[in-house]
Amino acid sequence: MPLVIMSGTVERVSVFKLFGVTINSALKWDNHVTTIVSKAVKRLWFLKKLKRAGVSVKDLVCNYQAVIRPVLEYGKT
Repeated sequence: MPLVIMSGTVERVSVFKLFGVTINSALKWDNHVTTIVSKAVKRLWFLKKLKRAGVSVKDLVCNYQAVIRPVLEYGKT
């Protein structure tokens, strides 16, 4: 049965992103986890390049905390 709000029908979708959190029609987090892991891997690759360039461990940790960790922790409760 279609959902009608203010004489407009709400479209049914299989995946929806709201405030950066992706869920699917089965209310599973699979799509969200895939997206977040992809973002984190790209940023870890950059961190690896910094390490090869001789950046100090302290600076690497600061970079991780500022750039990678927020991506991994966004949307968790």
